[in-house]
Amino acid sequence: MIAARCAVHGDAGSPSPPGSPSRALAPARASHAGGGDSMAPMQDVQPRFGYRDLLVMPEDGRRYEIHGGALVVVPSPLPCHQIAVTELVTLLCEYGRRSGGIALAAPLDIVLDEHDVVQPDVVFFRASRRHLVQPYAATRVAPDIAVEVLSPSTASVDRGRKMRIFARYGVPEYWIVDPVRLEIEVHVLEDGAYRRAQLATGVDTVRSVLLPDLSFPAAGIFPFA
Repeated sequence: MIAARCAVHGDAGSPSPPGSPSRALAPARASHAGGGDSMAPMQDVQPRFGYRDLLVMPEDGRRYEIHGGALVVVPSPLPCHQIAVTELVTLLCEYGRRSGGIALAAPLDIVLDEHDVVQPDVVFFRASRRHLVQPYAATRVAPDIAVEVLSPSTASVDRGRKMRIFARYGVPEYWIVDPVRLEIEVHVLEDGAYRRAQLATGVDTVRSVLLPDLSFPAAGIFPFA
């Protein structure tokens, strides 16, 4: 997923577009008076952005996430990213039809908390939790599997901040798909942190730990290779 701080709107130094939320994100100044004539030093306070704020933003054609109260803009990805996402969605939709689960693709808000809202490239809910996905309401529960397809500029986010968010809210399995290196990593949640259970590439078979009957060739996700 391609992500950058909304404050910079993509490339560093690029101007904020009309209707952008940058004004709402500007730091506020707060002062705290001490006893007598003394005064504590001024402190910068960064306003926290919430899901309710996101809902009232004017539509500008962009995708947004919220990480710990910080607004993040998600620019359009490259074709190799979208091809891999399409293959993954097709695969998981077929598995969902067999198992009773459901696969969904971004853009789709997963509201983990008022200040943590993500749009994984693909999510999967098992049959036992499918009822938690309401057709006409935001999804406010963590998926069973979250999938992120990397872009070169966002690998550190998907392996860092996003990974920690998924772990914090108890996503049992997290796949990291690299369309440049043609690799798929399966991570499983153990004691509040992810452990890499598999690194698959080429002719390797990817196997879900959470769903033992789900397996597929890694190469099938990268038909452009």
